[in-house]
Amino acid sequence: MSIIGSQLKPFTTQAFKEGKFLTVSDTDTLGKWSVFFFYPADFTFVCPTELEDLADNHDTFGKMGVEVYSVSTDTHFSHKAWHDSSPAIGKIRFTMLGDPSGAVTNNFGVMREGQGLADRATFVVDPQGVIQLMEITSEGVGRNAMELLRKIKAAQYIAAHPGEVCPAKWEEGEETLAPSLDLVGKI
Repeated sequence: MSIIGSQLKPFTTQAFKEGKFLTVSDTDTLGKWSVFFFYPADFTFVCPTELEDLADNHDTFGKMGVEVYSVSTDTHFSHKAWHDSSPAIGKIRFTMLGDPSGAVTNNFGVMREGQGLADRATFVVDPQGVIQLMEITSEGVGRNAMELLRKIKAAQYIAAHPGEVCPAKWEEGEETLAPSLDLVGKI
């Protein structure tokens, strides 16, 4: 069942960010765009390649006013150990949420039944706490930060321009569409 358009559910959890432990809750995300980037587990294979890709694009996310939260069911202690031991994960400057209780993962509906691991899933939440985008891939399919950035730009554009929509492969600065009776059957 899709959760697009639903409100972010309450949560509070421990996190690791830039050498420090902190507490993060759903209220910390309000007022800015947020990415919740779920992955199965620390110290694995595809996950570090995805997280490194996000880390390499951290400044771009920041310029767009987007806060990134990676999430796995590992603890914040495990995130720190992985950050300290992996060159790829050592690049991360965004918040790594620990979710050993599974509360955050279950809030988004991406807990693997009977495994205690998150699906490989991405959610974009707007400043009002409403889920605007979601993507879930199979275990072996890694995600691409550039494509995520493109989708966020589109979501931000339509949020700022009611009545317009972004067509397939839309890039910032390209033409959008204004749905109307006149367009029916003309595209």
